[in-house]
Amino acid sequence: MHWKAIDVPHWGARNCTVSACVRTELRRSHRSGASNDEGNDIARSSTVNPPATARKVDLALQGGGSHGAFTWGALDRLLEDETLDFAAVSGTSAGALNGAVMVTGHAHGGRSGARAALTAFWHDVSHSASPFAPATGLFDFNRLPGFEWLGSLLRSFSPYEFNPFNLNPLRSLLARHVDLPALRDAPMRLFVTATSVHSGQAHVFSGSELSLDALLASACLPHLFQAVEIDGEPFWDGGYTGNPALFPLIYDTEALDLLLVKINPLVRKGTPRRSIDILDRLSEVTFNASLVGEMRAIAFVSRLVREGRLDPGRYKDLRLHMIADDEGLAPFGAASKLDASRPLLERLFALGRAAAGRWLDAHGADVGVRGSLDIERSFLARPAQPPAR
Repeated sequence: MHWKAIDVPHWGARNCTVSACVRTELRRSHRSGASNDEGNDIARSSTVNPPATARKVDLALQGGGSHGAFTWGALDRLLEDETLDFAAVSGTSAGALNGAVMVTGHAHGGRSGARAALTAFWHDVSHSASPFAPATGLFDFNRLPGFEWLGSLLRSFSPYEFNPFNLNPLRSLLARHVDLPALRDAPMRLFVTATSVHSGQAHVFSGSELSLDALLASACLPHLFQAVEIDGEPFWDGGYTGNPALFPLIYDTEALDLLLVKINPLVRKGTPRRSIDILDRLSEVTFNASLVGEMRAIAFVSRLVREGRLDPGRYKDLRLHMIADDEGLAPFGAASKLDASRPLLERLFALGRAAAGRWLDAHGADVGVRGSLDIERSFLARPAQPPAR
């Protein structure tokens, strides 16, 4: 499918059921491209079963509110490539939502069904009143001169005070786009990470544990939403303990290739000085800490396996890959993660799709052969030291 042919996919209607949304988006795709290569691409990719030559890949999807539209774009491009067979998905927050919608769509209609489901979901997000932050509505408060003061005022209240009825627009949104029975039984396994408020540890939901509450828990920022209780235990956003969690893909799947779609910057130049900027950067550091820690462990184990000091039959020597665009996402501050407006989602979709296209061109052939991510350089490198005076 050509990017010129689809541009940003059509913006669909709200309140459709899962299967109806998929069918509607598929019909739109057929109508808009039936006379060119796009229609042929959709027909070829409509099967649920991958080609015999497809190479198995696990997906790890970061969270980041509305910036999850970048991941939507990346997945849209990846799903066009029939040489990749996505065996499992681990996601946190918006990454978990993307994963759940993709697996649902794939169960209903293969690759084209997954793409259609993601399109329908994000189009619905654009019509919702800021589902990632109900207190902010549709307006980007970062444009206000007094945004810093307003942010401080809002943080002085808890969601139990400004949202006593625990209204969460994500619940109805997910109910329209996630098929739980299909999600639990799908060949493409889904792992959803949330943080236990009591233990402070990551809890990974999969299989029969998957539910709307599990997805809501994974995306539950504690200063915006009340904790989500599951079987009497409260949970907060999974980003605090795994953004995303990689260990389920190490221990519970057979694939050796792992593709990370990263949307949170590891490096930002300059020192934040406004209180809101300090808090935003602190949030980025916190939400990346668990991923950096897991990357350190993976690099250590892989080195020991290659050196023959660990049994390769018991330990995986993973082939790691990453899709990211820190430069492209740099202009979008933390406040934009709460902005569900159509223009922003369109821009993020385009950035994600382009980033995935660049990765496929440069490293698609590496899948099944070698890793394309330099862990040492991307996650473990020390910052350059200033010259001595």
